[in-house]
Amino acid sequence: MAPADLASAGFRQAKECAINAQTLMLARISGSTTALATPFRNRAVDEAAFIRLCNRQIARGTAALFVCGSTGEAAALRPAEQARLIDLAVTVAAGRVPVVAGCGAPDTAAAVDLAITAARQGATALLCAPPPYSRPTQDGIIGHVRAVAHAADLPVLLYDVPGRTGVAIADRTVAELTQRGLIVGIKDATSDLGRPPRLRALCGRDFLQMSGDDSSAAAYLAAGGHGCVSVTANLVPALCSQLHTAWDCADRDSFARLRDLLAPLHDALFAESNPIPLKTALNLMDLASGEVRLPLTRATDATTRALSAAIATLASEEEALAARSRYAMVMPS
Repeated sequence: MAPADLASAGFRQAKECAINAQTLMLARISGSTTALATPFRNRAVDEAAFIRLCNRQIARGTAALFVCGSTGEAAALRPAEQARLIDLAVTVAAGRVPVVAGCGAPDTAAAVDLAITAARQGATALLCAPPPYSRPTQDGIIGHVRAVAHAADLPVLLYDVPGRTGVAIADRTVAELTQRGLIVGIKDATSDLGRPPRLRALCGRDFLQMSGDDSSAAAYLAAGGHGCVSVTANLVPALCSQLHTAWDCADRDSFARLRDLLAPLHDALFAESNPIPLKTALNLMDLASGEVRLPLTRATDATTRALSAAIATLASEEEALAARSRYAMVMPS
């Protein structure tokens, strides 16, 4: 074989190994995963707090880290901040769990730039939503996802969150994106519990279906979903992980008990725009400051009281479960 052919074969083999590694890592995205908050201090990203949050999640059973999404206040982050956060998450994860990076942006060109950055920083996969405000057609959504997928060469999870984007993604659009090999799954924040079986029929059993709504996540599992990208898991990752373990083990009594135990915290966390209550709760638990960036503002006293009561109910059981830590802390150099 000529040197040029050897080099070409070597490149193809290296690329295939990278894709296989990504596929194996992506296969671990199920169960309880976390839509991570971005902690701020004095208007800057609090990197030390973010590292602690990542380590805490992994140690307490979270199956994947979702960074720079809506819960992470991505709309208020500068591109350099997003790149740094992805880099930190990938470094802390150290191959222990996948890192999925959001690439939400007001237009396709900006989303492509974020996707390329996420790939360079070592993200496992991308979370791609339609651009907000512009309200694209279904063809526009397909074109947007295609541009992102082709630019970054990473697996893409579609994010259907019409409450933020102003447009719903039709089942037929999800099916077409899957058939074209542009997406491998969906984060579904529509609360449509009839959707998992519909998408399973259209997209196949291997199509990854993750709930984006904590309040209906338990029902989503029963409808055929694979897990949840959770806001609540920022606070009680061990309990959220145990909920999914109970489901997987067919321990319906434990599953029902945990579902009902977590419900008041789910409700309190969405009493105001996410992540306003979450940031307040992180502050109450001394995990990060409650600082948000405008146009978000601090939580009301009523929301704070509800959060405090819900956290107090769960604290002892969360810490008991956390004592079964799986991993040591990883600190970036």
